Amino acid sequence: MTFFLNLICYNKVGDNMKVKVIDEECEKDLENSINTFLSDGSKDILDIKYQVAIAVNGEEQLYCFSAMIIYH
Repeated sequence: MTFFLNLICYNKVGDNMKVKVIDEECEKDLENSINTFLSDGSKDILDIKYQVAIAVNGEEQLYCFSAMIIYH
């Protein structure tokens, strides 16, 4: 397990990885936020994890679209 965590948290020379979490109410807003974050081109992206959460409150449906970007 330690080896696996080291692969995610450190690159080949031991530098720490960074994480950015973005949360939006609709998928189009999430797409725009991710594109804005990545637009400068200076980040070395390792992985992007995407998740959708849905909750029902009476007759109302609540959606949460989120992404976690792991980068150098």
